[in-house]
Amino acid sequence: MKNIVIFGAPGAGKGTQSDKMIEKYGFGHISTGDVLRAEIKNGTELGKTAKEYIDNGQLIPDALMIDILASVYDQFGKDHKGVIFDGFPRTTPQAEALKVMLAERNHSIAAMIELFVPEDELMKRLLLRGEQSGRSDDNEETIKKRLNVYQTQTSPLIDWYKKEGVHHHVEGLGTIDEIFGRIESVIDNL
Repeated sequence: MKNIVIFGAPGAGKGTQSDKMIEKYGFGHISTGDVLRAEIKNGTELGKTAKEYIDNGQLIPDALMIDILASVYDQFGKDHKGVIFDGFPRTTPQAEALKVMLAERNHSIAAMIELFVPEDELMKRLLLRGEQSGRSDDNEETIKKRLNVYQTQTSPLIDWYKKEGVHHHVEGLGTIDEIFGRIESVIDNL
């Protein structure tokens, strides 16, 4: 079992590369963004609460996210090939909570794959995605807030996962297949 945290700033290509990992390795996938967007679309209480945070460029409270993740994770059963965590954890307390949640199931994180993309490229990608998808959170003002949150609250996780011995830095520039080739090298050597 290879549970993987795919990590990077908004627009780094986490969703795109997750799709390629699912196709090749048969991993399960938990995208906190997709889970939250579904809750918002369905108008659930969680969705309404989450929307307030997202609209302000803020992170969802940890306890709420761990409860959601544990529920979704358990749906894969006990003998899955591995699950990709996409968009979570985003803070050190979340990483610690995820480690505990997995340990309660005798599971762990095999690798944290950090997709690194320079900020000017991230801005271009996100503005283009906003134009193509109509995602309301892909506008310049919100993107700047999200990148600031990433730099101040999320990027310290890189050091946390280095201490755990599972951090892998992957350059996120190039074609989708070139980037995936770098990810394959990491996964195939786990």
